[in-house]
Amino acid sequence: MFAAMLGAVSQGILWGIMVLGVFITYKLLDIADLTVDGSFALGGCTCAVLMVNHNVNPWLAIIAGSAAGIIAGAVTGVLHTFFEIPAILAGILTQISLWSINLRVMGKSNTPLLQTHTVFTDIANTTGLDQRTITIIVGLVFALACIGLLYWFFGTELGSALRATGSNEDMSRALGINTNMAKMLALMISNGLVGLSGALICQSQKYADIGMGTGAIIIGLAAIVIGEVLGRLTPGKLASFWSKLVAAVVGSVVYFLIRAIVLQLGMDANDMKLLSALIVAIALSVPVVLERNRIRRSYQKGA
Repeated sequence: MFAAMLGAVSQGILWGIMVLGVFITYKLLDIADLTVDGSFALGGCTCAVLMVNHNVNPWLAIIAGSAAGIIAGAVTGVLHTFFEIPAILAGILTQISLWSINLRVMGKSNTPLLQTHTVFTDIANTTGLDQRTITIIVGLVFALACIGLLYWFFGTELGSALRATGSNEDMSRALGINTNMAKMLALMISNGLVGLSGALICQSQKYADIGMGTGAIIIGLAAIVIGEVLGRLTPGKLASFWSKLVAAVVGSVVYFLIRAIVLQLGMDANDMKLLSALIVAIALSVPVVLERNRIRRSYQKGA
């Protein structure tokens, strides 16, 4: 049981980097970018092919996976801003096309890394630590680095313009902000993080698969909402941008812990998609119920 929980934490942290990408588009731009399902797999496939077929250093392969995600985000951005295709439809179009592109990249449906050294195996050989512990450490380093960089970037003038675009696009445009460029940049940063997460998970699980990104957007949305719910339940509540970024990663860990616990209780693995949908539905419903109760109590006090 403990080993399963530890594995869930390690996976939750790595997936948490993907959740940070979803956070940018969903919370800052109010866009559920479906490119995520394809760019996650693209990052993993690119990383695996470079390592297996071209003997590229695993660290460079991770950077390449992130770069591939940035390109995928740019494609969605061009479709949305230049051709004025609705954001959700632009994401669907890119996601569909990435299925074929990922097959082209790998040349087959999956690429194993069983005989290839990865970031995790290199650290294991150096330190002697077990795989789960190393995954948690590496995941924390990458997650904290991403949170720190995002916190710094969104505090700059360019980052503030991006946040303003998501808050009020018309006002931002009136103030001289290039809102189309801001959306493009947000989509590129978002999918770059998603590609980074895909590359890390590819090396962690020792294989890349054409369907490894299926349902990634659901996991991302669920983790974000779970993080928000936990924030509302804490005494101080989450108000700062920094705490919201941390909450997104924590929400990812909680999501995978819930999945692990349910599986340990005997749930059929074939029902995991149903469980994921239920978790998202519950996580989205809880804030609404809490807000209604708060309003109802305030009316009662006023009466």
